[in-house]
Parts: sequence; C-alpha cells; structure tokens
Amino acid sequence: MYSICQIGLGYWGENIFRNLLKIIEKKPNIESLYIFDIDPNKIEKILEKYKINTKKVKKLGKLEEIERIDNLKAALISTPVATHYPLTKYFLEKSKDVFVEKPLALKVKEAKELKEISQKKGLILMTGHLLLYHPAVRKMKELINQGQIGRIYYIYSNRLNWGKFRTEENILWSFAPHDISVILYLLEEEPQKISAFASSYINPTLFDITLTHLEFSQNINAHIFVSWLNPFKEHKLTCIGSEGMLVFDDLTEEKLFFYPHKIEWKEGKIPIAQKSEYQTIPIEKYEPLLKELEHFIECIETRNQPLTNPDESIKVLKVIEKAEEYIENIKNPRNNNEYYVHPSSYIDENVKIGRNTKIWHFSHILKNTEIGENVIIGQNVMIGPDVKVGNNCKIQNNVSVYKGVELEDDVFCGPSCVFTNVYNPRAFIERKNEFKKTLVKKGATIGANATIVCGVTIGKYSFIGAGAVVNRDIPDYSLVVGVPAKQIGWVCKCGTTLKPQNQNNILKCPNCNNEYKLENNELTPLKEN
Repeated sequence: MYSICQIGLGYWGENIFRNLLKIIEKKPNIESLYIFDIDPNKIEKILEKYKINTKKVKKLGKLEEIERIDNLKAALISTPVATHYPLTKYFLEKSKDVFVEKPLALKVKEAKELKEISQKKGLILMTGHLLLYHPAVRKMKELINQGQIGRIYYIYSNRLNWGKFRTEENILWSFAPHDISVILYLLEEEPQKISAFASSYINPTLFDITLTHLEFSQNINAHIFVSWLNPFKEHKLTCIGSEGMLVFDDLTEEKLFFYPHKIEWKEGKIPIAQKSEYQTIPIEKYEPLLKELEHFIECIETRNQPLTNPDESIKVLKVIEKAEEYIENIKNPRNNNEYYVHPSSYIDENVKIGRNTKIWHFSHILKNTEIGENVIIGQNVMIGPDVKVGNNCKIQNNVSVYKGVELEDDVFCGPSCVFTNVYNPRAFIERKNEFKKTLVKKGATIGANATIVCGVTIGKYSFIGAGAVVNRDIPDYSLVVGVPAKQIGWVCKCGTTLKPQNQNNILKCPNCNNEYKLENNELTPLKEN
C-alpha cells in the first residue's frame, strides 16, 4: 500500500484530480490521495464539485504536512510554471517519484539538475507532455514508421486560441512544448538549427505570438505557430511527405486524416498536383490525460522509465531555450556568425555592428551607434548614442566614447583614456545642445589615461602620449605629450618616432623605410606602405 499527493488544483490541476479519482478507485493498493493548494478555497470547491465521499482523498493544510505521511510514494505537480523546478527538487530530495506538468523547468541546466537527482536516488521523474499519449499522435507515429506518407518533407503546427493569457510564462513556454515534443517524437532526432520570431502586445515582457522554425537532417523542416491572440481556437499538426499527408486536428471528433495527394511530373520536368479525397484514420477512443497518469502510476510501480522522461523533457527545453535566445538576438543583437558580443554586455536597439567585431565583458553600446568591421572593444566600454566607430579600431578597457565623438578607421584608444563632449559641464545645467564634435582621424593612437577635451580634431596617424591632456587640434603624424599636450616630434604611420635625415627636411623611418617631407610644420608622405 502506498499514497500519492497532488500539488496544485488550478485550471489544469482540476483535470488531473478528476482523472486521479478514476485511478485510485481502480487501484486498491493506493491507500490515499493527498491534495494541496496554496489557496484553501480551491480545495473546498473541488471536494464539493466532485462530491467526494471516499476516505481515500485527504486534504493538506500545509505542504510540510507531507513529511508526516509515512507511505507517500509520489507527488504530482500541477502548479504555475515558475514553481515546477523548486517543487520538483523538493520532492526528489525527499526521495519521492514526481510527475510534473510541462515544462519540467524554465532552464535546461535546472532540468539537468533534476535529472541528476532522480538518477542518483533511483527515482521516477516524468513530465506531462500530454500529446505523446494521444491516440492520434500514437497512430501518426505508427503510420510514419510504416512508410504511409513516404519520406517526410515538412511538419507544421498551429496552436492558437483567444486567451488564456499568462502572466508568468510567455506563449513559447505555455503552448509550444506540446508541439515540440510531438515533432521530436515523430522524427526521433533533435533539430540542427533553430530560428524564431515573436511579438508582445498585451504585456511588453511576455511574447503573445511566436513562430519557431526547426531544421533537421535530410532537409526536413518544421515550424510551430502559437498565439493566444487568435479569434478562434485551433490545435492542428500537419505532416507532409512524398507519398501523402497526415493531419492531426484535435478539435474534430475524428482527430486524424490522411490526404493521399501526389505530384506527377509532366514530361519529366513539370510538377502537376494530383489531389485526392482525404481518408479518416480510425483511432482508439480514450482520454489522453488518463492514459498519461496511468502510465505514471505504472512506472512508479514497475520502476520502468516513462515515455516522457527527463531526457525527452530536456530535448524540448533545449529547443525552447534556443528559440528564445534567437528572439533575444533579434531584439538585442548578441552573438552571431558575423560578430561576437560577450553575454555580460548590452546592445541597445538600432545598433549596427560590422563583421568580425568583438565586444567583451560589461560593455554597453547605446542606440543609433555604428561600429565597423574587425573592431575590438574591451571590458567596461561605453559607446554612444549616435557614435560612429570605423573599421579595425581597438578600444581598450574603461573607455567611454560619447555622442559627438567619431573614430575613423584604425584608431587605437588606450586603457582609461577620456573623451568629453561638453566644454563647461554643470550637473545642474542641461547642455545636450552644446555637444562639441571631436574627430579622431585614421590611424591615430591615444595613449592610456589621456584626456581629449571636446571640439578638437586628432590628425591621422598622430600619437597622443599616455596621460596627455589635449585641448587643441593635433596635426597629422604629430607626437604630443604633457599637460596641456605639446608637440615634441613626428611619428611614422607605423608609430616609430621620426628624425630629419638631411637638410631638405626629409624624414625616413628607421623601422619601415617610409619617407616624409616636413614643410611649413606639416608632414607629407613621400613613400608610405
């Protein structure tokens, strides 16, 4: 004899409770069903609604009371999604088998942790991916394995409704797990590539509509469209193959249909669609939720692993997590094949980032900023808004590049160098309309801890020494140091200090052999690599 408990008696929890009543009536070895909800009124309403007259159903006043149940074997969790992980962990650590409604957790790493605990303790952990227990889905799987529709081309699903709106999880977490689990079940593999698109209208922090696209091996594709902003309810999944199509429509009485449409090739090169009448596929008649719960009870008695075990659950969560990451990268560009942004950094909207650029730890790129190709941005850097950074620049740690500053190509900004954009700032006076433009021209170097007072132009290939304070325009190729910065010489494009080689003021670089002419305090390249 053993007992079980159910935690959570909300909308879906009531359906679970209703089916558990049927199970405990048929299972004399289940001594008691204990029920708990943080809202005691839900318990009373359910007991009254179902006119409970069996001593097998017992209510708990506090969750902690389960510790006094000597023969408690398993817990069934049907609570809000955010509580799935902590509640499941709580029962697993007390050595109880657990059935938890989908999703198993809100993070893959949390699901993996729950799997590890269950394996270490030899416990049954099962997730409520209901559709895998649906007779129509089981039949689809059987027909696909038999080759009924030939080679699979494409699977798509629509799970649409008006409401029920969630406040804790978005539509991707609420609706999509059903169809993801079915698609992975039918194809018996994980997707190689995932992309997704989302929109938020009711609550700006939660997606109301998502479209997720999955790419599998052998050119098989799938998409999942979910929305709770649809004028009508639709739960439909279509599987398209080379020899026909299967349609699972959960809102019809028949549920499963076969369309033996074919493609004929006219003269071997023109595809002609041949349409045929659909056929209704007979399926078993049973309630999927009852079958699912019976499967859980069977597993806790036989110790066999359930169909929807932690491995299956983790595969579903990985798809959702990657889809959500893709959506986030669209709204807040992050890592992709063209550039890299460290996870600790933040990219505002309407930012352009060039190929092969790398943005490292704790940096912030503000809106309407354009960063070129092959740029390296170090730790704790802020750029923008409305700033343009050219190609091949290097911006070292702890630098802020404010609005009004422009860096041309190949500029080097040393650690903790400083730009300003207002000449006479006051904390209590708004002077955004007084920003002065600062231009750092191609190839210039600004040394560590140097300060560039706004409104100046730093000439191309010039070199600002460490700690210098620049408050006037700097000529091309000039070397300046000090406070305030003064020119003390000239530098080559390669950064080497130049000295006159003859009376004609020809300056030759001892490092790379570039040649320059000095005339009227301007350096002009004669030969430059």
